[in-house]
Amino acid sequence: MVSHGSAFPVVKLALNNSVPPILMASLRMGIVLILLIPFWKFKIPEKKHLRSLIFFSISMGVMVYIFMNLSLFHSSIISPIILGSQLAIPFGIIASALILNENISKKKWIFIFTSFIGILIIFFDPKLADNFLGLFYASLMAFFFGLAQVYSRQLKELDTSLINASTGLFGFIILFFFSFIIEGEIFNNIKSINLESWILISYQAIIVSLCAHLLMFYLYKFYTVGKIFPFYSLFPIFGISLSFLIFGEVPSFLFIIGGIIVISSVILLNKIH
Repeated sequence: MVSHGSAFPVVKLALNNSVPPILMASLRMGIVLILLIPFWKFKIPEKKHLRSLIFFSISMGVMVYIFMNLSLFHSSIISPIILGSQLAIPFGIIASALILNENISKKKWIFIFTSFIGILIIFFDPKLADNFLGLFYASLMAFFFGLAQVYSRQLKELDTSLINASTGLFGFIILFFFSFIIEGEIFNNIKSINLESWILISYQAIIVSLCAHLLMFYLYKFYTVGKIFPFYSLFPIFGISLSFLIFGEVPSFLFIIGGIIVISSVILLNKIH
């Protein structure tokens, strides 16, 4: 969870070095793909897994990272983005009900509702007046992250290296194309990336995407989404702490109130069976 929390400040540091957000997401996935090729060995999964694998790869490798980077690119404050990503948990539970037919009790619906109320309170923070677009992208990131975790439950029979190599493949190719179309001058942008930024991008790929995510997806082979996601709710503590240490961000009163409601709702949400 420490690595998940550190991902947001690390991405923001790279963005501050003028690395285009979509290109950075593509390069991150490209590094993941290259490192996993020796383990993947270009194996093709059985046809019954292809649909879920493609949906997972696009949700996680493309949509999550493009909206994560765009949310941080359009935000001057990182902490609300980190907390907003917690919506992945209620989104994931709702998606698991729709896709996997898992039951959502009335109590769960209450805490899903209160988690969104907590985010709504944060929206009223005057400091966020120029950050609403970033928060919107963060909500989309959370939605696709929750969706990806549900699809990963349908891939329990596949090797985690194959799953993440597929994520890297789809992410790198699609995001590279998007960067070429939207951001332009893609090869000049790559040439202009300095050593510090390459280190930051490599950290995202190796520590966060490989180490942290591989472990999480491995656990999905043995546990339900509801049992694993409570631990996911701990990462904002590390991320917000790093944001304070690196950028000097001090949470406002409304942020603290909304944050307590969101995190408490998520923890209680996952304690209900």
